[in-house]
Amino acid sequence: MAFHLRSVSLPSKRQSNEAEIEDELQSLEASISSPSMTIDGLKRLGDVYSQIEEIIRLPSNQVFSAQQRKMLDVEMECSLEQIDLCSTMQESFSELKAIIQDMHAILRRGDNANIQAKIQSFTRLAKKAQKQCKKISKKTTPDKEDCKLVKLLIKARVLTVSLLESTSCNLSQQLVVPKMSLVSKAFQKKKIVVCEEEQLQALECIIGDLENGADLLFRRMIQSRVALLNTLSS
Repeated sequence: MAFHLRSVSLPSKRQSNEAEIEDELQSLEASISSPSMTIDGLKRLGDVYSQIEEIIRLPSNQVFSAQQRKMLDVEMECSLEQIDLCSTMQESFSELKAIIQDMHAILRRGDNANIQAKIQSFTRLAKKAQKQCKKISKKTTPDKEDCKLVKLLIKARVLTVSLLESTSCNLSQQLVVPKMSLVSKAFQKKKIVVCEEEQLQALECIIGDLENGADLLFRRMIQSRVALLNTLSS
């Protein structure tokens, strides 16, 4: 009796496509000014860097001209600054979480002795991040560069800096302007205390999501940088 064996091929992992990455970057750029975009944007950018890492590892991207290598060296330098910037943002999120915890305590005790100092500490971190953003934004490369990988890295870098700067500005405004006025009112009426507690809890959730998004982006940027470093070193 003859047996006919049928081979079953399992679906392979889908390769990242340069055009799809460009479309995703354009989509992110179009909505970057929206405050609600920051949390989702950090995660989506993390995914973009993961896709760029796959592009870097393709055999077709293992040989570069002298000019292309020069461009990629610039992006290697910028990637370190981006990682440092993302680390600064993570510090500011941790500082902000501590501030929110103090605000909860203020509403319970009616004592705001240390809150101003902590807000100033967060503001300093936010300004440091914004200064880093401006520094990195100045580093661009010619639009005529024909290397698609270089173009993707530039677009991702510019968008990452814009998103992190927007996040920093939005958080500074949410905390310093409305929150302090609400805290001062909280000592006047119990109803406002309840309202403030709810707003602080909402802000605490937002900070947690931003922290997770920044952590993902941080790790993915490191991974893509390592892949590029290995490619340029080979």
